[in-house]
Amino acid sequence: MPAPLPLDPIAEAHRQWTAHGWGEVADGMAAVTSVMRAQQIMMARVEEVLKPFGLTFARYELLTLLHFTRTGALPMAKASARLQVHPTSVTNAVDRLEAAGLVRRTPHPSDRRATLVELTDEGRALAVATTEKLNAEVFARPGVPDDQLETLLR
Repeated sequence: MPAPLPLDPIAEAHRQWTAHGWGEVADGMAAVTSVMRAQQIMMARVEEVLKPFGLTFARYELLTLLHFTRTGALPMAKASARLQVHPTSVTNAVDRLEAAGLVRRTPHPSDRRATLVELTDEGRALAVATTEKLNAEVFARPGVPDDQLETLLR
């Protein structure tokens, strides 16, 4: 863990917002900034674990989503909706995962306009291995005190 900063930068920004006449929105600014900074810190931890596997978090999420399906396959549009990302992002992730032999595109059996993205055996094994590593190194200790996790989830 890095040493604590001598000054809380978000508290200082809040003070500056107030001093510059924006006090009525200083709490909102601090909340948004705090969430964004927390996301950056957590993403850095996750990416550090995934990097040796050659994955980004976006590709990991897609592999895991496919692993959790009954058949190991989903239409690309459905994957986009479930991951709440633009279809272009799914296409880019599929391109990279397909090049690595972790997924393959297949025609949809009943909708010729749709393409399925399907997990390969190698992709399934990697989804499991990376999840086990993330569980041990990040998710078991997310950096939030246990007594505050429920509040955060709510």
